[in-house]
Amino acid sequence: MAGDESREAQRGDDREESSPLLQANDSKICSKGDTKTTPIVSPPPAAEGYGWTADGLPVSHGSVIGEPIGRNQWNSGLFACLGRNDEFCSSDLEVCLLGSVAPCVLYGTNAERLGSAPGTFSNHCLTYLGLYFVGNSLFGWNCLAPWFSYSSRSAIRRKFNLEGSFEAMNRSCGCCGSCIEDEMQREHMETTCDFVTHVLCHTCALCQEGREIRRKVLHPGFNAQSTVVVLPPREQTMGRK
Repeated sequence: MAGDESREAQRGDDREESSPLLQANDSKICSKGDTKTTPIVSPPPAAEGYGWTADGLPVSHGSVIGEPIGRNQWNSGLFACLGRNDEFCSSDLEVCLLGSVAPCVLYGTNAERLGSAPGTFSNHCLTYLGLYFVGNSLFGWNCLAPWFSYSSRSAIRRKFNLEGSFEAMNRSCGCCGSCIEDEMQREHMETTCDFVTHVLCHTCALCQEGREIRRKVLHPGFNAQSTVVVLPPREQTMGRK
């Protein structure tokens, strides 16, 4: 009898040792007793914030991510009156004709392509026409309209990330870069150069802007949404057998 009791006790001990629940509880107790303080790992220092221009272009901060995107070149030069010999040659001839005969119409179409809001063409064209007549009547030449139209050149340059006159001059001679400290000053200098270009070479500036925007922006009339025409079903007749 004593031998049987000892055998049953050993079997009970083996069952307890083989029970997974008991092993899990033992592991939890051991983990509570052997808790060790883990060192707190400090997060890595935050990367320096990069400045961005209003058009989403990164400002240089001396790294690959922050390197400025290169400016695009104008499709045609300022004095390329007849444009380029490509698929837009007929449009370039139209731009040259409008710039020579009716600059108010050319400026209105350029503004219409930039902002396709209703009345954009008439508002810009009539305002330009009024300044044109006042300037020619009082001063003998078109000196007032450039004060109104030079902003379109700045808008085209920013919209398509084009190289400005100040940046082109700095790239060619390298004598103007030392006076620029940040992106804001550079943009002020570019805007000033846009104004000077419109005052001194007004017709050529309008034609260059017209050639550029016609190559990149469709006329608002081509942006109309397609309409789906639903035809009613034909009259159905039931045949008799």
